[in-house]
Amino acid sequence: MSSMPDTPDARGGDAAGRVDPEVLDELLAMRASIDNIDATLVYLLAERFKATQRVGVLKANHDLPPADPARERRQIERLKRLAEDAQLDPDFAEKFLNFIIEEVIRHHQAISASSADAAPGGSSAPDVAGAADVEPTADDAR
Repeated sequence: MSSMPDTPDARGGDAAGRVDPEVLDELLAMRASIDNIDATLVYLLAERFKATQRVGVLKANHDLPPADPARERRQIERLKRLAEDAQLDPDFAEKFLNFIIEEVIRHHQAISASSADAAPGGSSAPDVAGAADVEPTADDAR
């Protein structure tokens, strides 16, 4: 059952009880939209990291380096242009992508290390299911 009329709506946070009910309703609707966007971002990032894990396994299987600095630079420049087109601060977009790239590289390094440890000759990588616990790398982000 809902709270009593004089009890502030907990979903309104600090604004509950301090603003008109119409303003609170508008705030809650906006927050619901933000929550949906956040959920979408999480699922998109999960899919992206799954793809980058597959890249990491492929690279490990073929003794390719975990990072590709030239591709990373191209991707950052491309996404900065997209950010400008979308009216998003390109510096923020670059910082965000750099964070993702660092994670992808870290994951690729882990995949490469685990495949080297698992293989007698150091050349075979784990299957994609075995790489699921490994984070993607920057090359995966590309």
